[in-house]
Amino acid sequence: MIDATVKLTSESTLAQGKYVSEPKKEKELAKDYEARTWRHKMHYDEDGKVFIPNFALKNCLSEAAKFLSIQIPGKGKSTYTKHFEAGIVVMENMFIGVNKDDVACQIMFVPSDGVRGSNKRVEKYFPVIPKWQGTAVFSILDETITEDVFFTHLEQAGKFIGLGSFRPRNNGYFGRFKPEMISLG
Repeated sequence: MIDATVKLTSESTLAQGKYVSEPKKEKELAKDYEARTWRHKMHYDEDGKVFIPNFALKNCLSEAAKFLSIQIPGKGKSTYTKHFEAGIVVMENMFIGVNKDDVACQIMFVPSDGVRGSNKRVEKYFPVIPKWQGTAVFSILDETITEDVFFTHLEQAGKFIGLGSFRPRNNGYFGRFKPEMISLG
């Protein structure tokens, strides 16, 4: 097992859209509910420190492997996809140096049913963070994934997959990042 400690720095705004389980108040309008609960869409700890969940980091890298479909030299048509899906672990959330109370809100006109192109649209409120950075540790369990292969996939994940809501993989423009290797060992 190799631990890759990587610093991720924003290349675009980060928007978070965690599921909100806060119940509506009696006779509360949908717009009022959004205005009251938008901060609940962020991932943060008991001290209000905002983070990117470990599973989001892992899934971003796995999606990049699937997106790139790079073949493993000497293994025929086999790609790295299954090796990234099963052979990478991120154990800790990545804190991004922001407190939930300092985050701004952006109102967006989005499909109410979640279907892109739908004509049923409503205003939704999203927490947005223009500049962010953090350090994450990716444990590489599969020896098929070399340092170069890992870093290439992570670079491409930052460009084409992204993190959070409205990321490039979902036809968005938020959540892009640039990785910098800090240590490997």
